[in-house]
Amino acid sequence: MSKQHTVEKIGGTSMTCFGDIMHNVIIGKRSGVELYNRAFVVSAYGGITNLLLENKKTGEAGIYGKFAEANDEWEAKLEETRQEMIKCNRSFEKIGLNQDLADAFVEERIAGIKACLNDLMRLHAFGHFNPEDYLPATREFLSAFGEAHSAFNSVEILKQHGVNAVFVDLTGWKSTKSNSMDKAIELAFEDIDFSTCMPIVTGYVKCAEGIMNRFNRGYSEITFSKLAVLTDAKEGVIHKEFHLCTADPKLIGEEKVRIIGNTNFDIADQLSDMDMEAIHAKAAKLMEMKNIPIRVKNAFEPEHEGTLISRDFVSTQPKVDMICGRQDIVALEVFDPEMVGVSGYDYKLLKSFAECDINIIAKNTNANTITHYISEKSSDLDQCVISLQESFPSAKISVTKVAIVAVIGTNMNIPGFLSRAANALATANINILALTQCMRQVNMQFIIERDSFDQAQIALHKEFVEHEQ
Repeated sequence: MSKQHTVEKIGGTSMTCFGDIMHNVIIGKRSGVELYNRAFVVSAYGGITNLLLENKKTGEAGIYGKFAEANDEWEAKLEETRQEMIKCNRSFEKIGLNQDLADAFVEERIAGIKACLNDLMRLHAFGHFNPEDYLPATREFLSAFGEAHSAFNSVEILKQHGVNAVFVDLTGWKSTKSNSMDKAIELAFEDIDFSTCMPIVTGYVKCAEGIMNRFNRGYSEITFSKLAVLTDAKEGVIHKEFHLCTADPKLIGEEKVRIIGNTNFDIADQLSDMDMEAIHAKAAKLMEMKNIPIRVKNAFEPEHEGTLISRDFVSTQPKVDMICGRQDIVALEVFDPEMVGVSGYDYKLLKSFAECDINIIAKNTNANTITHYISEKSSDLDQCVISLQESFPSAKISVTKVAIVAVIGTNMNIPGFLSRAANALATANINILALTQCMRQVNMQFIIERDSFDQAQIALHKEFVEHEQ
């Protein structure tokens, strides 16, 4: 296929405001053939996946969480989810959603889910079926329902506005076949002509490898990138509720931040490591390898070009692109006098991290101390500490809550950069506990006390962005 079309992604919060999304993004000022050569991958409406699985922020159990606990309350949670979906349907009545059709779609799938979960409960009662045999698949098909609901509704609404929208349901509802993810997408799109129709695609794809199992709740961006790569799109577009700015506008002030016009995939990786919602790291990698640029746009400012992420962009002028960070960090420090001169000491340390599936965000080392900075949300953190204590009985191991503030840019070859950063933080009465920087100079990270997190971002943004402006 030639590069004529774009593949675009709409997140859950934006989907909840679908009337605005339709008028700003999907239709806008377009008419006729201008509407086409665009495919949209959609997420579930805001909050729906929390009800289906578990609350992403609080951990409160949804249908899956209750079912996994063998808690009879899963049926009540299923009913709560049904009511919330019907409520979503009602919110789109004024923009053309056929309520009978939309409700019937929800009721049919809710009934199927309820029957399936009851069957699994009966099988479990016989004692020959272990939860680990069926819970991963249960999580998969529960997750799929959210995107199916939003995609179905979107197609029905768009049809009422004269758009030849096509529902591309990749969730495999009641299908007994499982293909690879690539094959599932290729089969779904083999007869689609981008120039004459607008595919509205579920963010979830049923596949043999299990998309939820591999990517957890970041799977819709994987679908977005896979679709772009497999159909050879000219560009991927992610519509968000905000611009990609030099810092958090809510913290710094909208009048002080500036929109990042261009950046590269290397910087997208750095942002992903800081838990920034630009794009899933694995999704970006697929598109980088195929040299498909990604544009991040504000869904509520459709005329603005947004931020273009491309493979080779490097700013001609040394400057800082973004100040960001993470407050959910712990410093896991290993101090051992026997470490000096021992070959492979760090290798044995990393073995414990790998066995506990813990991702390392930053690292410091000297003669007798190695400190790894990791997310405190790491599920096996306590087990990792125990493993390290067993492997290194002479070591003193400590875990300290800290924050990281990062200064990121494609070209930060700024003379006196470190001195200016340290002075800005010192002026704000912020103590630097540690810092990390690679020689490539695209990301300098300052380890600080958590209660200094906001103030550090304000101080660094003032020094490197506001003063430069």
